[in-house]
Amino acid sequence: MRKFMVVLDSSTECLNAMRFAAMRAENTGAKVEVLAVIPPEDFNHWIGVGELMREEARDRINAHFEVFAKWMREKHNVDPELVIREGEIVAEILSQIQEDSEVDILVLGAGTDRKGPGPLVTQLSKSSGNLEVPIVIVPGSLSKEQLEAIV
Repeated sequence: MRKFMVVLDSSTECLNAMRFAAMRAENTGAKVEVLAVIPPEDFNHWIGVGELMREEARDRINAHFEVFAKWMREKHNVDPELVIREGEIVAEILSQIQEDSEVDILVLGAGTDRKGPGPLVTQLSKSSGNLEVPIVIVPGSLSKEQLEAIV
């Protein structure tokens, strides 16, 4: 079955990417896969401290995911799947796409900052010609109503 993969992070544009993925999945009968990546620099400490930090990061991700998951289930009848990986974010996104053959579309939110759309959109756009799936970039400035009108 087709999946929309969306990246869960602490950015504000993540919200629009989640909304878009949930609405498109509902309208097309697809699934949503939420990918969270824990960067390696979070654990460059003593072994015991690193393990505790890794566990805390996973707990934060699960709590953040549950907020989106509850909303997707209640509003869009979509039951998202959470995947947590550790490593460099772009490499982990690409690996997840390669490893999960059901991922058909990568959904990213673009920031509204004057500096540009954000590092993730910038980095993945540069390699988009070599990706195995299309990227949908959702503008962070779109309102919920505007998203509903285009989905």
